[in-house]
Formats: sequence, C-alpha cells, structure tokens
Amino acid sequence: MQDVPLTVTRILVHGARIHGESQITTWTGEGEPHRRSFREAGERANQLAHALRDDLGVTGDERVATLMWNNAEHVEAYYAIPSMGAVLHTLNLRLPAEQLVFIVKHAADRVVIVNGSLLPLLAPLLPHLSTVEHVVVSGPGDRSLLEGASVRVHEYEELLAGKPTAYDWPELDERQAAAMCYTSGTTGDPKGVVYSHRSIYLHSMQVNMAQSMGLTDQDTTLVVVP
Repeated sequence: MQDVPLTVTRILVHGARIHGESQITTWTGEGEPHRRSFREAGERANQLAHALRDDLGVTGDERVATLMWNNAEHVEAYYAIPSMGAVLHTLNLRLPAEQLVFIVKHAADRVVIVNGSLLPLLAPLLPHLSTVEHVVVSGPGDRSLLEGASVRVHEYEELLAGKPTAYDWPELDERQAAAMCYTSGTTGDPKGVVYSHRSIYLHSMQVNMAQSMGLTDQDTTLVVVP
C-alpha cells in the first residue's frame, strides 16, 4: 500500500539487510575464488559513494564510467553510483579503441574506475579522453602505464579506506537515469541507451518470476557483462 519510488537503492539496502550472508564469488584465474558477502559489499558500496562524492567531487547525475571485469568491486560500483544519484556508465571492453574514445567523450565521463589488468587498454586512450580527470584502479596491474598521464590516479582500496560504512542515500525519482551503455558503432557512431531506476527495479522483479528465470535465494547465478 505504500507508494515508494522503485530505485536501485532499495535493492541495495534490501540485499545487504535481508540477504547479508549471501556471497559474491569472483574467480580471478589464480588460486581460490575471492568471496565477499552481500553485507560487506553493501558497506563498501556506501564507502565508494562517499569517496566519489567527497574525494572526486561527483555530484548530480554525472556519469561515472567503469572498465571492469565481472567482480565484486564492479558489483559495488553497480550499486553505489546509481544510488547516490549519479549514472553508471559501463564501458564495453571489447569495442575498438576509436569507439571507446568517442563513447567516453560523448558521455563526458570525468571519472573512470578500471581494473588494473585492463590498464593496457585504457592507458593509450587517455591522451584522447579530454573529459577524464580521475582514474581509479582496482586490483593487480602495471600502474607504470599511467606514468605521465594528465589524470589523477587513485587506488580503489585506498579511496574506500576509512570511509563511513553508512550513507545517507538521497530519495531519487524512479524515472531518473541510473545506468547507461552504448551500442557498438555498426551503423555510424555508437548510440547511448539510458536505463531508469524504475526499469532496472522492474526488470529485477521480472527475472525472479516463476515463468521467467524463477530465481530464489537458493540459486547461484553466473553473471556475464557486457
């Protein structure tokens, strides 16, 4: 009976509170998989939002780009960025370099969160990414590739360290943008597609329905993006 906006924030808060012991499992290709609980991921999403706002100055519906693999840190960004009112902009790491340059400039991305192993892809593009001011690096990778770059380089874990594990999430309009991605440029330049909080919330409900995927908290899913 309660009329509340359907936002990504509500999924985040519900997941961390009700399913806090559920696990996000990341296989790195080496040794044992890395495991992080929903509760811990929720707290780290709160810390990431503080870092983006307080340290990197992300405000309003600014786009924050991610160039990342399927891992726990990417999940944290998936929740933190839309929940704070900004727009998650996932970059497709399989697109040609010239298309990535066009996309980042067209979206006016000022912050890029990148996995260290993808720095060989990002670093050569930076001289052409005039809007980018901050690069946040997560996980192992050769940071020397960023030496001499005109951007400020931050370590993901250092940004989160010491930040509050709670965040006063704003009450957002469910129809405002939560995420965006671009098509591949098969016909002209890539085109941006924007997803509202409402559409993501309703899609999340739909995949749980019995006649769709019928997912429950007893299931383990393998999520692949992009």
